[in-house]
Amino acid sequence: MIIETPYKQGDAVTVKLTSGEELVTRFEEEKPEGIKVSKPMSLTATQEGIGLAPFVFTIDPETPFVINNSAIVCVAKTEEQMATQYIQNTTGLQV
Repeated sequence: MIIETPYKQGDAVTVKLTSGEELVTRFEEEKPEGIKVSKPMSLTATQEGIGLAPFVFTIDPETPFVINNSAIVCVAKTEEQMATQYIQNTTGLQV
C-alpha cells in the first residue's frame, strides 16, 4: 500500500490556528513539536474579497519558524486559486 502525504516541502499550505486565524504559508517540514513554515500570510477581508497580509510584521519572512502543535487546529494543502495568489504575493512571479 502506497501512502501519499497530502503536502510536501515547498507546498503552499493552509493552517487554521486555535485563535481562529487562517494562514497560507510555505510548508518546510513536520517536527515533533509542530510544523516548520516560511513566508506566512494571514487571510484578511478587503473590498475586493479575500486578501493576504503579513502574519508577523517584525520577522524576516524568509526565515522559517515552527508553529506549535498546541496552536494548530488543522493543516491542509491550499486550494489552487489561493495558492496562486500566495505565490504571486510572496515571490512577485505571475503564475
